[in-house]
Amino acid sequence: MNDKKQLQFTDKQGQYLAYIHKYLTNHGKAPAEKEMERFFGTTPPTIHQMILTLENKGFITRIPRQPRSIQLLVRSELLPILRAGKI
Repeated sequence: MNDKKQLQFTDKQGQYLAYIHKYLTNHGKAPAEKEMERFFGTTPPTIHQMILTLENKGFITRIPRQPRSIQLLVRSELLPILRAGKI
């Protein structure tokens, strides 16, 4: 993926990507949707829709119905700084 396309995520999408990156770095595996719900203080449908959006835009890849299968396709140096909690 080229750098120009990688920078075309919204602030909210960037925060989700930054969270996924931080979680992968700290835990060696992708976060579960439930963990993202707790961090962002939002609902299961909202989290799932964001995951689908990030996948459709080519920012992540995952295996459907397989927990913790998210992989980032955006270089870490292009991600924003993760802010705490609700966005």
